[in-house]
Amino acid sequence: MTPSIQLGLLPLGGEVLRIVLAAALGMFLGLEREWSQKSAGIRTFALVSLLGAVFTLVESEILLVIGGLLVIVQGVLLAAEGLRDEEEGLSLTTSVSMLVAYGVGALVMQQYILEGVAVAILSSLLLVLKRELHRFAWGLSRAELRSASEFAILAFVVYPLLPADPVPVSVADMALELELRVVWLMVVTVAGIGIINYAIVQNYGSRGIAVTGFFGGLASSTAVVGTMLDHVSQRPAAASYAVAAILLADAAMALRNLLIAIAFTLERGILFEAVVPLGAVVLGSIAVASYTADWSQTVEIDLESPFSLKNALGFGAIFLIVLVASTVGKAQFGTGGLYLTAVLSGLASSGAATTSAVLLYRGGVVGSDTATIAILLATAASIVVKAALTLASPDRSFAFRVTMWSLILLAGASAVTVAATL
Repeated sequence: MTPSIQLGLLPLGGEVLRIVLAAALGMFLGLEREWSQKSAGIRTFALVSLLGAVFTLVESEILLVIGGLLVIVQGVLLAAEGLRDEEEGLSLTTSVSMLVAYGVGALVMQQYILEGVAVAILSSLLLVLKRELHRFAWGLSRAELRSASEFAILAFVVYPLLPADPVPVSVADMALELELRVVWLMVVTVAGIGIINYAIVQNYGSRGIAVTGFFGGLASSTAVVGTMLDHVSQRPAAASYAVAAILLADAAMALRNLLIAIAFTLERGILFEAVVPLGAVVLGSIAVASYTADWSQTVEIDLESPFSLKNALGFGAIFLIVLVASTVGKAQFGTGGLYLTAVLSGLASSGAATTSAVLLYRGGVVGSDTATIAILLATAASIVVKAALTLASPDRSFAFRVTMWSLILLAGASAVTVAATL
């Protein structure tokens, strides 16, 4: 009697499926090597991934280590062959890629499916983008390379080392809790926006500063000021565009707060009272930015580096002072003073103050009028603090223009709001 095969009994949802996936990812990794006509291609990479999967399946650490050593030895042989053919770099890339394929097979078999797929895709991208990556690296100046290293230290070394929980600090006999990661995140944000701004300016010139102001304002409008202070100190001729960038950051900040006020109040009732004043800030900021910068003028921007570590750290210190002042104000006057809290929170983050007001409104703690006023106070405080931060610039004219236009913007938005309520 011929035995029948019952597919329902095969563990297709377990080890068999993961073995197939490991082979597929190995073939995917070897595709670019095959296309580039290297010594190892689709079949070799698929077999290497299968080797990692099989040795992981039998749960033998010795076999897994031996398999890794075999792949390394094969890689050394390929590198030696590459030395004879004067293709050392290419052979080394193939050798390391084979070791990655082995690791992908092991990851998939240990049920790290998403991680294995991510490694395979990222590795394939690195192989495909070889020319672009080489061109990018060779085109970096020493200052750009130094800035990239400094940013990596700020974001990936210092930030994880800071305590995740708030740190208790005693100020004027008051126990406060400071979130050091939030402060350092502002430093990283200033540096990150500076790098993005540097790349945009290199491609679009002085107009790129204003573009950075708006998109940077969506993330942190206050951080945009630190970036603009850095660029104005490097190139005073770009001051008019820096003024426009800060005003566009105000527009982005107000737009973000407006979206929060609308999107998170759909269930209880949209805060329509906030639409007119915040909309006035958005449109007014864009109009003033368009007026202040001479868009017909082309200013040559020759920035020395993507960002200044000294300026980024200095701005972080200023932000820490503002954060401490806000915390002291909250502790001194209590949580009952919603408006005062909104103003003090707006000095550091209007988005956080807006979210708090919206949550109170959603929970029925405050009415729509109270929530709207709190949001507007936080937005106004954010505009004022950005103007105040420009006083740190040695360019008095730059600070004066930002302050003047910020006050005009607030006055205009207030007038529009009053006229709409009459």
